[in-house]
Amino acid sequence: MEKIVEQGLLYDFYGELLTEHQKNIYEAAVYDDMSLTEIADEHGISKQGVHDLIKRCTKTLQSYEDKLHMIRRFEAIKCSAEELSKLSEIADSISKDELKKSTKEISSRIIEELT
Repeated sequence: MEKIVEQGLLYDFYGELLTEHQKNIYEAAVYDDMSLTEIADEHGISKQGVHDLIKRCTKTLQSYEDKLHMIRRFEAIKCSAEELSKLSEIADSISKDELKKSTKEISSRIIEELT
């Protein structure tokens, strides 16, 4: 399951950099959960060709992530936003100075990820 989630994230962030043919086959495998045989029959290519294309696309998408780190940055910002959300829930139970300090630290991390 984790592999499918990873492939989905890679595609969400970098899928537009693939060709239409690559996108169609990758989407069929990752999002539509079609078998290699079904995809091969639908696109008129061999099962091995489908397997190789999916593997090559995943490698290409991963290389974009290795260079650009968009998913890593997204996850870090998401984590910081979740911390802010939790902090707002307990804001009444902590001191104003502690709230201010925590908010400033989290917002600094977010800004750092965005620059």
